[in-house]
Parts: sequence; C-alpha cells; structure tokens
Amino acid sequence: MPHPLIELDRSSPEPLYRQVRRAIEHGIAAGTFDPGHRLPSSRELSAELGVSRNTINLAYQELVAEGFVESRERSGLFVNAEMRSPCPAPEQRARPRIDWSDRVRRFPDAGVPHLEKRTDWHTYPYPFVAGQMDVSAFPARSWTRCLRDALYRPHLFPALQDSVGADDPMLVDLVCRHLLTARGIEADPAEVLITVGSQQGLDLLGRALLGPEHLVAMENPGYLDARHIFLRTGAGVRGLPVDQGGLLPPDDLADIDLLYLTPSHQHPTNVTLSIGRRRRLLELAAAAGTVVVEDDYDSEFRYQGSPTPALKALDGSGDVVYLGTFSKFLSPGLRLGYLAAPRELVRELREIRRYVLRHPPGHLQRAMALLIDSGEYQRSLRRYRTKLMRKWEATCAAVAEHLPWPQGPYPPGGVSLWMTGPSTLDCRRLAERAERDGVLIEGGDLFFLGGEPPRNHFRVGFAAIPPRAIEPGIRLLGQVCRELLG
Repeated sequence: MPHPLIELDRSSPEPLYRQVRRAIEHGIAAGTFDPGHRLPSSRELSAELGVSRNTINLAYQELVAEGFVESRERSGLFVNAEMRSPCPAPEQRARPRIDWSDRVRRFPDAGVPHLEKRTDWHTYPYPFVAGQMDVSAFPARSWTRCLRDALYRPHLFPALQDSVGADDPMLVDLVCRHLLTARGIEADPAEVLITVGSQQGLDLLGRALLGPEHLVAMENPGYLDARHIFLRTGAGVRGLPVDQGGLLPPDDLADIDLLYLTPSHQHPTNVTLSIGRRRRLLELAAAAGTVVVEDDYDSEFRYQGSPTPALKALDGSGDVVYLGTFSKFLSPGLRLGYLAAPRELVRELREIRRYVLRHPPGHLQRAMALLIDSGEYQRSLRRYRTKLMRKWEATCAAVAEHLPWPQGPYPPGGVSLWMTGPSTLDCRRLAERAERDGVLIEGGDLFFLGGEPPRNHFRVGFAAIPPRAIEPGIRLLGQVCRELLG
C-alpha cells in the first residue's frame, strides 16, 4: 500500500501531528488510499518520518474522531469508504488546455491500415489466429527455474545491473554458438544485438539507414508492421510480387536502398524462397549496394524435408542483416529477439537503442541464456514442432474436406495457411460472419500494397487452437463460405 507523501516542516509553528494529519487527509481526498487496504501503522509511519509514535497516534485519533478513518478490531485503521469522493463524470472535468489531436506529430503511414489483434482470442471456441501460441506448450517449469536461478550468483549482477548499451554476454555467446550456427551463420559477439522482438530490430534499422530520400522494397503481400515501420522513417516503399517460389527477383535493385524479405516462410503466404532466387537476389544486391534484411521469424517450424539455408548463410560478404526471434516459439509476450549484422552496423544500432530503452531486461536475457544452456530450449522446441506438425496436418485435411473450392498443396511449415478463395469471396465479410459462430480468422487484404487490394485471401492460423477444435471449426468456416458465395 502506498504511503502518503509527507513532508514535515520542523521549523513551522504548526504541531507535527497536525502536519501528519493534514497530509493523510489530503491523501484520502486525492484517492491515494484504497479503503480495502490497511493504513500504515503508527510504528511504520513513525520510523519513516523520524517522529515519535505518540505524534502519529495523535494524528490518527483526530482522523478517527472526524470520520476520515475507522478502526477495525484486530485489523487496524482503514479509510472510511464514505469519505471517498466519486470520480467526476467526463462532462464535469475541466476542459484540456491543449488540443492533443493538433499537437501530436503525424507520420507518413497514417493512411495505412493496422492489423488489429483480439486480446480475448482465447475465449473463442475456434481461434484460428496467427501470431499467438499454444500456452500449454510453453515450458513453464523450466522457465520459472531459469528466472529464479538468474537472481542468484553468479548470474545476479548480469540480471539486475544497468548494462547501459551492452547485452548479456552469456546470451549473446549462446546465440552465436547454438542458434545462428543451426542456420548456417557464423558470427562473433560483436556482430550480434539482442532486441525487444524482431520488430525492434526493424525499427532500429529504419532509424539508422532510412530517411525521406530512400526507397525500400518488400514482398507484396508482405508483413504489414514492417511497412508501417519503414514508412514512418519517411522512406518510400515498393512492393515486389510473390508466387509459389517466393519473391520474384526484379531485373535489378539499382534504385533500392533496402530489401526486406521473409525467405524461410514468406509472410503471409508461407511459401519458401527457392535457392536460385536467393542467389539471384544476393547478386543483384551486391551489384547495387542494397542492404538486404532477412526476417527469419519461424524457420524452426518445417514439417517435411530439410530446412533451406538462411539467406545470410549464402552471403559471402556477410552484409546481410539477419533477424531472429524467440517470440514465435516460446511466447510473443516475452518480446525477445536478436539481430546479426556487420559489427560496424551493430555498433551504431546499439547506440541508437541505448537512447530508446538502453537494453532489453537483463533478468529476461539471463533467464533465456540459462534456458538455452540447459538444453531445455531445444527439447521444448522439438516437442512444439511435433505438436505443430500434427496441427498442420489436421488443418490441411480439414480445409481440403470442408472449404468449397480446390485446396492445396500447402507449404510444409509455418504456423498458418494462406487461403485464396474465388474472386467473389470478401474476406472482411467472411471474418465478421465467422466470428458470430466463434470462428476467428484473419483477412488477407491488409497485407497487400496498393489502393485496391484483392479481398479473396485470408489466413488460418493453427498454432494457438486446440487440436480437437480444428475440424469442427473449419467445418463451420466452410458453411459460412458457402453462405457468402451463394
């Protein structure tokens, strides 16, 4: 419970107990104290203020006598609930001095739609949402143990100290030796930056590399949040088409300053960029001096065949910027990721980050390092991949059976299926109508650049939904599709 802010003026002719009483009375009027919680005892307040208990008792006695405070037997002193004045209605509050709508800065992405996420998705019976995870797969016991161990020596100081712009050296080392090498990437600690999710990596890159005179190329359809981040720098954004082989390389990248792509599982279609196109894009980027940013957000989730090498692993110059994240596997709420790039760039990004949030929480960094070092990270990842593979198989089978147009085959990886219905299907109407039956899906039109995006695409996420709900949920979705298509 918060104590009142009491400043005693010992040179004042006003008695000390009166000053204490006035401060507590003000705290009651301001709503500082909750009537459901006990007020500080006379012993606590006397020790805090450096006065005798008699002084505090006199103040409390006056407050009790005047009805501000009530004494409850064997419980202590509490604010009289009747003394709490209700909050004024909005129309009774003073009019703000500042017109905030006029004062707040306008960003160049103001006209771009936002991808809205339901925070209560778990209350729906059929949540085919993307970007969420199966909470039952989270290694809660192992994570709790690592959080606890991070608060004891020798981990205590790295976990709790202000590291200014530095990252946890243990986590950086493990990222280099375990996570990056698994994707065929060699990097030393000076080439790695820990981020608050891959989105922060994109924001830092935008701050460091982009401005109104620059042009970004990205997949179309593509990651909507990345488009917002790039546009907010003032840079222009150009879309490059995507087919079953991933992004289609243009003839050249001569006027492109930064190329952003998701080659392992293209966002949102989930297709994998072919090896030939990867090599071609690297050649074009090298010839034009284009910065290539590879967002490898869920490469771990491949259910058939061998994973394709990371784009950065094919880059002999080492100039490709690689973004990884712990969010898609462990939890999107943890907000931890990492970035691998040339050390000169990492040095600049670290300085930019320092004046935004200094560094990601040291406690979380050390706990993550302990989780990886214990082997539980990889064990949990293997278990989760197996679970997702079964959900992928069940979802593919359900859409093939219940959706009223030819389906598949679907890319063997990722955490969602990209659906393309007949041209007459309106994904917005479909999402609204399906929600009434407890089925949550994500419309696909928001991922396209341009003024008139196609409306016949949508995403079916399968990571968060219970396996038993997949078939009945897709059956309901199929019925809604038939209704809308007539």
